[in-house]
Amino acid sequence: MYTDKILVCADCGQQFVFTASEQDFYAQRGFSEPKRCGPCRTARKAARPEGGAGRGGGYGSGEYDRGPRQMFPATCSKCGRATEVPFQPTTGKPVYCSDCFRSARGN
Repeated sequence: MYTDKILVCADCGQQFVFTASEQDFYAQRGFSEPKRCGPCRTARKAARPEGGAGRGGGYGSGEYDRGPRQMFPATCSKCGRATEVPFQPTTGKPVYCSDCFRSARGN
């Protein structure tokens, strides 16, 4: 059973309460005690590149850079034209060039 703890923020030096329920939550997930109060954690996240997404962009940033996409040579199953696709083609499954793919989707 946990009891509320008073901690001191590593950034601003203010005291903050680490509640019993927060301690249980942190323990269940294997997290260590927080070093910063809520407002300082929020400010620190907001100051990260990509608006706080952290570690390389994250979901929803729209700017996550994975580097160049690996492309694989293929022959379009519909028109027979040589093309490249962003996946390893599998024998027996159709592969389409971008034009035939768009026309098959109705775009």
